[in-house]
Amino acid sequence: MKETKVGNYRWVICSLVFFATTVNYLDRAVISLLKSDLTKEFNWNDGDYANIEIAFKIAYSLGLLAAGGFIDKVGTKLGYFLSTLFWSISAVCHAFVGSTFGFGVVRSALGISEAGNFPAAIKTVAEWFPKKERAFATGIFNSGSNIGAIVAPLTVPFIAVTWGWRWAFIVTGSIGFIWLVLWYLFYETPAKHKKVTQAELDYINSDQEILGQKEEVVAGKKISWGKLLTFKQTWAFVIGKFLTDPIWWFYLFWLPDFLESQYNLKGTAIAIPVALVYTMSTFGSIGGGWIPMRLIRNNWPVFKARKTSMFIYALFVIPIVFAQVLGGINMWLAVIVIGIAASAHQAWSANIFTTVSDMFPKRSVGSVTGIGGMFGSIGGVFLSLLVQKNLFVHYRAIHQIETAYYIMFVVCGSAYILAWFIMHLLVPKMKPINL
Repeated sequence: MKETKVGNYRWVICSLVFFATTVNYLDRAVISLLKSDLTKEFNWNDGDYANIEIAFKIAYSLGLLAAGGFIDKVGTKLGYFLSTLFWSISAVCHAFVGSTFGFGVVRSALGISEAGNFPAAIKTVAEWFPKKERAFATGIFNSGSNIGAIVAPLTVPFIAVTWGWRWAFIVTGSIGFIWLVLWYLFYETPAKHKKVTQAELDYINSDQEILGQKEEVVAGKKISWGKLLTFKQTWAFVIGKFLTDPIWWFYLFWLPDFLESQYNLKGTAIAIPVALVYTMSTFGSIGGGWIPMRLIRNNWPVFKARKTSMFIYALFVIPIVFAQVLGGINMWLAVIVIGIAASAHQAWSANIFTTVSDMFPKRSVGSVTGIGGMFGSIGGVFLSLLVQKNLFVHYRAIHQIETAYYIMFVVCGSAYILAWFIMHLLVPKMKPINL
């Protein structure tokens, strides 16, 4: 059946999820671009900054303990609305903080509330798209994380220079309230939505069969975390997120510092190289979902298309090991190789998220995504504690910060291929769970 005959309202919903993810990453990226301003304002060192980001990641992990199950319980419309409402309020509240401790508090509030985005987003895609389109739809909405990271360096430094750093938090944090209105007006589940034709609804539900069981029957049964953690499929997703999510956190929170410490870029001068990295990431996010979709449409098994794509993306991260060497020749070579690695991460991310809806019924997608996201955030905390905080403080003290970044780039380059092999050992054919 041709897509032009079945309707396209599902892509309107995808655009709303894209918008939410853009806001989500815009709000969390602001602090990295104001690091120099806040360091002067509050007399921070690298340890203080790392502690504030650790507070965010711990809160994000705790938020994911409940976010997935909560969204599975109340539904995507209400769950997504409440999550975005509270993280937008938390983002604006950064402007009214007067101490380092206060920043730790508001970052924690932001982390807890932002935890709802990806469980809600992945569940929305599972509800609105058949399997063959899910990685592509996930790649599109996940590219919002790149757009948010692009918008941030192109706006935040200029707002800070013009009106002060507090207004940077107010302006960016307020964008979420626009999304809330649009979500309330345009979102409903496919079966209830007046804009969805019967033909499009049938297309969305065209691959309901999972091991002979109707997915809507499976979806009606609650699956506890304890039960979910007994499946190899859950642990494959969890370990993949644990090993690779911290790398994206590293790009997000330390890329501006890398450019400043290595190339003496400050303020608005950071905008173009940071924006270039995340612009490249956007292509990876969308292309990363398009490739497996094409393979599946060419009659590849879903698991083979997914795993082949993810292996290719893991290989494209490896050249980041040479970022320091290339940067010694020309800064833009370092920026480009980091951009390629970030692009490969987003392509990987579009597919690892989609493995959840490949292997689990819709009713448990939010919970499994929350579990994996929680472990990904815990991985980020460990990386901050064991590598970033102590490593950067030590090497900056002896004026060899480039060594710390070299070590980090080696970690980045090896994480994905390790994650791929572990996932392959656990779920060779990504077999859907049999309830």
